[in-house]
Amino acid sequence: MAAELGTDFDLNDALKNGMIPLVKQAHNKSEKIASYISLYLKEEVQTEGLVRNIGDFARFLEVISFSHGSVINYSAVARECGVSRKIVDNYISILEDLLIGYLLPVFNRKAKRKLISHRKFYYFDSGVYYHLRPKGSLDHPQEINGISLEGLVLQHLRAWSDYSKDPVELSFWRTKSGVEVDFVIYGENYFFAIELKNSNKVNSKDLNGLRSFTQDYPACTLLLLYRGKDQIEIDYIICMPVEQFLLKLTPNNSPI
Repeated sequence: MAAELGTDFDLNDALKNGMIPLVKQAHNKSEKIASYISLYLKEEVQTEGLVRNIGDFARFLEVISFSHGSVINYSAVARECGVSRKIVDNYISILEDLLIGYLLPVFNRKAKRKLISHRKFYYFDSGVYYHLRPKGSLDHPQEINGISLEGLVLQHLRAWSDYSKDPVELSFWRTKSGVEVDFVIYGENYFFAIELKNSNKVNSKDLNGLRSFTQDYPACTLLLLYRGKDQIEIDYIICMPVEQFLLKLTPNNSPI
């Protein structure tokens, strides 16, 4: 977690190379994470006999990176990989079993609106996502970094939850009409809704998802994380620099 690194934590580096200790300690982080992906994510899976065709699985690892932070379109992934829907289901299960991938559920407690039911996919580490994600001249770095940022915050929230005594549920919220909040933290002592923006400024429209959520759950604490430097409050929504949030996030303590 960022708090463990303290002043050594570099947000931009974490977005690109992740938080795997083996990678963080390497002189050439890009080479180390490429080796990690090749040796563990691919060869380990083949050695264990978990898949029949390692080439198809390697292709899948790249294709599914486009679903990082999104609801998976299983049929589209199967088409892009040239395999069946059933095989994609199996590949996703392998990622979950090996703790390589994670499916984030929808928050639906006492739902007052029609919500989607499908879960969102995330790689366990932002660096794994960044290096598996194919990039081309038509890609916008800010968009890729924004998705990486979302995964980085989630992996911190999962670590915070796992090492804390009070259990919490992590989820996201999205209505059928497309109104969304990136993360919801729910437990006996915590109820937070968190939205992320890979931007140095906060616009009023950035808060619309949180505003909608608080209409249904007025007891929830609302938090927007962004790339700016100042903590401000707008319409009872705390807008906090994401780096500040990550550095303060420690087990058994409130996220804010």
